[in-house]
Amino acid sequence: MLTGTGIHFQYPGTSTQVFRDMHFQLSSPGFHALFGPSGVGKTTLAKIICGDMGGYSGAIQTDGIDRILFTYNLERLPGWSSVGDHLQWNTPPDRRNLLDTLIETFGLRRCLQSRFARLSLGQQNRTNLARYLLQDFDLLIMDESLANVDEVTKETIILKMKSLFPQRSFLYISHSVAEVAKFCREIIVLRSHRKDPQVISLQGLDYEEGQALNRESYERTMLEMVNAF
Repeated sequence: MLTGTGIHFQYPGTSTQVFRDMHFQLSSPGFHALFGPSGVGKTTLAKIICGDMGGYSGAIQTDGIDRILFTYNLERLPGWSSVGDHLQWNTPPDRRNLLDTLIETFGLRRCLQSRFARLSLGQQNRTNLARYLLQDFDLLIMDESLANVDEVTKETIILKMKSLFPQRSFLYISHSVAEVAKFCREIIVLRSHRKDPQVISLQGLDYEEGQALNRESYERTMLEMVNAF
């Protein structure tokens, strides 16, 4: 369980308030989302949750969540060796089979001999995400981690993650109404601090491979997300 209670935060040296008596809760495990327009503090909240940012008041409680990792769009890897070598170095011996599965699912086989800087933005993001999935984590926060990835590949990756890690928690940050509504179970809609409440919680479809997609529920969830702003 991940819970935020009475969170207040403003950037140091400014009068800009980001969070005002904000409350949220996510059950665990599952593929969840943090959603909202640009500038409302999604990345700031993600960094507070994972412990990379202080200076806030209130409480973040992580019941049953001991190891939190944070990966973001445009994260870089050193350029002194190949992508394949980097992935091998980040893979514990008992997860070699998982590495092979991720390489195939993420479409990285042709990238393994290349340096990170030579990859497209989508290939870089897929490489970084695979690197984190090979580690020990209870909660992985993904801040636009699948940006610049085509929709078909993105769906393949998300569905494979849900099947490979059913007992882990994910907090997916994305601007895509459609993919958040379709794939996520619980959706935290983050709004301006001027609105009360600042957070609205919605239920997504939590779509998994082989399920029939209920179009009516899908469209209703997308409408609820947009109206929550």
